[in-house]
Amino acid sequence: MKIKFGIVVFPGSNCDHDAQYVTGSILGQEARLIWHKEGSLGDIDVVILPGGFSYGDYLRCGAIARFSPIMKDVVRFAQEGGPVLGICNGFQILTEAGLLPGVLLQNRSLKFVCEYVHVRVENANTRFTGACTKGEVLEIPIAHGEGNYFADEDTLQRLQDQEQILLRYCDAEGNVTDRSNPNGSLLNIAGIINEQGNVAGMMPHPERASDPVLRHIDGKKIFDSLVESFVPALL
Repeated sequence: MKIKFGIVVFPGSNCDHDAQYVTGSILGQEARLIWHKEGSLGDIDVVILPGGFSYGDYLRCGAIARFSPIMKDVVRFAQEGGPVLGICNGFQILTEAGLLPGVLLQNRSLKFVCEYVHVRVENANTRFTGACTKGEVLEIPIAHGEGNYFADEDTLQRLQDQEQILLRYCDAEGNVTDRSNPNGSLLNIAGIINEQGNVAGMMPHPERASDPVLRHIDGKKIFDSLVESFVPALL
């Protein structure tokens, strides 16, 4: 039995086919694109909100996409426990929709950053990181102008106390330093998860580091984790 991935396509999405290629061709699962004007997700097991520039990033990144018709069913799906992964712009959309806390601000450099970075796995006991080990360092690319994660002190403390921080920017040895922080994110946060553990957002692009042809496959562990999280239910 294959896992059914649904990748939502907004006007301005540019990583939708990448996510479909990885989940469909690389992982061998079912993967279909879902246009943002559709009213239902249909019969899918995992939702992916891909990277890109939905609606041209007007107003705020993800602010308009949050009101797309499909998002009502994405919210329903998430509230019922369905796994949702937001990548880059998808992460921004999840915060705008209230499915994840905090907000993504403009990079502290005020410049668009596109480069490979190192991230440390802070919590490997989730369905998005189960194929990793705690403290493992992954090399995954970023490509964003607004990836600076911000939240109030109470929210940051709660994220730490409840182990909701999935990934933190670090150096190649796993040291979390200001120098290894590419965008100014508080606590070097690169990815978080909701309290229920079924909605995750991350600024790095795992779909761009999942094909051996690209000589980078650390990102594949994120997708492998999602597939493996269904294994007990399929046995």
